[in-house]
Amino acid sequence: MPRDHQTFHRNQKTPMTPRRRWLFAAGAILLLTALGWGLYTVIEPAFQTRIVITTGADKGIYRGFAERYAPLLKRDGVTLDIRSSSGSVENYRRLKDPASEYEVGFIQSGTTVPQETDRLQTIAAVSYEPIWVFYRDTGTVNRLAQLRGKRIGVGVPGSGLLEVSRVLLGYSGITRDNAQLVEMDAPKAWRCLEDGCLDAAFFIGRPDAPMQQTLLNSDLKLMSFAQADALVQKFPSLKKVTFPRASTSIVNDSPQADVTLLAATALLVAKDTLHPALVYLLLDAAKTVHAGEDYFTPLGAFPNLNTDEFPISNESERYFKSGRPFLQRYLPFWLASFIERRLLILLPFMAVLIGVVQALPRMLESRIKKRFVAGYRALKRLEDEIWKTTRPSAEQVSQWRDEIELIDEQASHIRVPTRYLHDVYALKQAISVVRHRIAMAAAGVREGS
Repeated sequence: MPRDHQTFHRNQKTPMTPRRRWLFAAGAILLLTALGWGLYTVIEPAFQTRIVITTGADKGIYRGFAERYAPLLKRDGVTLDIRSSSGSVENYRRLKDPASEYEVGFIQSGTTVPQETDRLQTIAAVSYEPIWVFYRDTGTVNRLAQLRGKRIGVGVPGSGLLEVSRVLLGYSGITRDNAQLVEMDAPKAWRCLEDGCLDAAFFIGRPDAPMQQTLLNSDLKLMSFAQADALVQKFPSLKKVTFPRASTSIVNDSPQADVTLLAATALLVAKDTLHPALVYLLLDAAKTVHAGEDYFTPLGAFPNLNTDEFPISNESERYFKSGRPFLQRYLPFWLASFIERRLLILLPFMAVLIGVVQALPRMLESRIKKRFVAGYRALKRLEDEIWKTTRPSAEQVSQWRDEIELIDEQASHIRVPTRYLHDVYALKQAISVVRHRIAMAAAGVREGS
């Protein structure tokens, strides 16, 4: 049998076996699953309604900030899950762990050495954190070097205060070799100062915080940093601030002179995977909580982006230039978030999907046409052979009849959608023409014999 006829036989579509049907169904399910998963990963983050934040001690300044953020975020349907910690250093460790559930936290400037691999970003600097040194000495202490040989409370492990106090004492020549550095929390340090088991202690927090109010209204003395300018030059993450005279009590004129303090900056830091819409909500909350004036900053000084500890969030830069995005001003959070961040991603995807859907019918049609082309090619070659053979033998005619019947049988087994049935019968009509040509050749053989 000629090769071309065999080719038509091989290319025809045979009825689908149960095994092929199973494979086809499995492939379709896998494709739909992949598309569904892709859409889920694109859309799901737009509807995140919970943020896990790592703060600090239960009654500390960071915890207070978070508790003031929570009701503001709740208005937009977002729950702030507040988790306590030992302080800034532990917050940093939690956030830089990509597998941790913590997404946002407070980090004190100057307490970490950020790495490029941390994948953290600053949302905003939100407040100064004054560093207070209270002492029992009967004389005046205005330099840390005067604490040589003393018992000094320096904070707890994992806190930013511990890191800062060690650095400041180190600049002044105070080490564990020439002083007793005791690690303890603020309430215990205050009690030890009162009881005499400490000579001095470092504290951190706003003047209106309960612990600071307790200390300021006690008989303990507050150190004024006479070397503040030099210390800030060596430790640029700190700022020089002034606690004004009579700030604790105007009636009692306490303190009786301006007190120079050093202050770290509280940074609101997030993983760079935090959804951008949530960054805007946090910035709104921070603006509401921190924009007021206090002892150290004028109205509107915070929040700001005056920090280089971590890379600044792109959303924060846009927020401080032009405010909240247009859609978020007028639409519910979830809807604005979806339109801004997800629909814009889905549009190109949908365009590609539409193109594929439009191409599928053409691909199917091309595949079906190929089945008919193979039949027509085999039929044409057979007809050409008949025309070229002017005096066929009986054996040739018999072979032609076998071939035309085989082509006809193969055409009858082509499985196509209903709308292509006219192509099947057009092929069978062409087969009839060639069959008639073979009959005429057969008649000529009989007449010749």
